[in-house]
Amino acid sequence: MRATFMYEAGDVRVQDAPDPVIEQPTDAIVRVLRSCVCGSDLHPYHSLTAAEGPVPMGHEFLGTVEETGSEVSGLQRGDLVVAPFAFADNTCEFCRAGLHTSCPDGGFFAAAAGVGGAQAEAIRVPQAQGTLVKLPNDVDEALLPSLLTLADVYGTGYHAAHQAQVKPGDSVTVIGDGAVGLLAVLSAEQLGAERIILMGRHEERTDLGRHFGATDVIAERGDEGIARVRDLTGGHGTRAVLEAVGHMPAYEMAIGVVRPGGVISRVGVPQYEDAPVGFGSLFGPNVTLTGGPAPVRAYIEKLLPAVLDGTRDPGRVFDRTLTLEQTPDGYRAMDQREALKVLLAP
Repeated sequence: MRATFMYEAGDVRVQDAPDPVIEQPTDAIVRVLRSCVCGSDLHPYHSLTAAEGPVPMGHEFLGTVEETGSEVSGLQRGDLVVAPFAFADNTCEFCRAGLHTSCPDGGFFAAAAGVGGAQAEAIRVPQAQGTLVKLPNDVDEALLPSLLTLADVYGTGYHAAHQAQVKPGDSVTVIGDGAVGLLAVLSAEQLGAERIILMGRHEERTDLGRHFGATDVIAERGDEGIARVRDLTGGHGTRAVLEAVGHMPAYEMAIGVVRPGGVISRVGVPQYEDAPVGFGSLFGPNVTLTGGPAPVRAYIEKLLPAVLDGTRDPGRVFDRTLTLEQTPDGYRAMDQREALKVLLAP
């Protein structure tokens, strides 16, 4: 088959690779129909060393089941399925608590040893029965982009809002106008937030944020951006802050715009180790810090109906479609801010 590998920073190649095979009785093989490039894929695109590569790439996909292991039930050849970016058995105490990313039998696609990436023609899915979610086989093809967002970015945006306990009438600031930030806006609106302030400076993206429910857009960054949020909120800031970037300046802005007693929910993959949590930042104003890698599997069934009936259209975050062979071009386009999120189709 053809599959995507990153050899080092900036060097992405699509090449021949062995077809995946059943290795454990809990596995399934899925033929990939749609995958994509994630904003988090750009982190190794900037930093991977030649000694660390090559590594398989891609963790978001939907496709059709080709084969199942002997212990997999409820799935059969031809089923259309979507997979969260982390596989899990969906039965352990952590999965039952909605924390699938901590499943002892789980892991992350493309990151776990021996598990290939989703930017490929096919993929082996460990813990298939607990991981894969069946979709209607007769689903309108126009819905596939929105269904693909259930694999990561929609569920991650929803996780940010869920962890911040966004509720009807709430005030929310979303930091970041990437796909996750925009779908955090959608999720906050879905949960009833009354005011949603989107901090982003790319007009095409923030316009989409307004479509998803942002009531205000602030392009300024740093202290100037913080001052703008506080001006809009009577000097107090917002109760919930959803940080969808992962860099220290975004975290510092989150501290600056959260009101006393509020919540900062971080879902941007942190690119730093030391985040202030002391008296002057979080402790003194009684601010809660939460977030983490989204247990997307816990949210798929909740979010799926509104996608199927067209009530929510998260697939609008995809603004470019390429073939698998063009995947390196997708990385370049996203890295150069020429595309928000790239969809990969056969």
